[in-house]
Amino acid sequence: MMRWETHMHTAEGSACGKASAAEMAAACKAAGYDGMIVTDHFWHGNTAVNRDLPWEEWARQFCLGYEHAKAAGEQIGLRVCFGWEYTWEGNDFLTYGFSPEWLIAHPETVTLAPLDYFRMIRGEGGCIVHAHPFRIAHYVPYLKLLPDKVDAVETYNRGNYEEIDNERAVWYAESYGLLQTSGSDAHAPGAFGGGILTEADIRSSKDYADAVLQGKIAGLIRPDINRG
Repeated sequence: MMRWETHMHTAEGSACGKASAAEMAAACKAAGYDGMIVTDHFWHGNTAVNRDLPWEEWARQFCLGYEHAKAAGEQIGLRVCFGWEYTWEGNDFLTYGFSPEWLIAHPETVTLAPLDYFRMIRGEGGCIVHAHPFRIAHYVPYLKLLPDKVDAVETYNRGNYEEIDNERAVWYAESYGLLQTSGSDAHAPGAFGGGILTEADIRSSKDYADAVLQGKIAGLIRPDINRG
């Protein structure tokens, strides 16, 4: 059984990231994980990359968090996959299933209307997971629940300040028969504590998307919240 971190950020890609990708990879390995998926904040969210750059240069810089984490992971025996966190008016949606090369070739990911974006991602075999759907924060003007537009719900997020946010996410997923995932939403080395268990041989973002879509998540890592 493998332990995977499914939601984490690096200083290279996320303006709110507190540590480099290499530091985050080392911390993830030390926390007992076999793999992690880098999900830095995308164009519409709290990205660390200058949006004035031409698309290809922006995308290449955005992928550096993943690239650096992958290089570090190869040295310490940690599998690293690529994803991103798409933001729609403060609501976040984790995107899995694609490579950096695919992203670079698809500048429309930042110009499509959100519902068209969801349709394209899912239509091309990707997976959309609604991250922390009930988090109340200054950057979330109102909640958006889209049960027919997503593939799964993140029902445990270590970054939530209130446990009721996770409990409501479980209610939401169960009410609509949606698949469930878990993630740390780690922005710093000491923040790992969510994730999933699986027997699937995940080696790419597409492998993880398929594992979610095919119901190959064997369990969720949901430790008690520790804000320390």
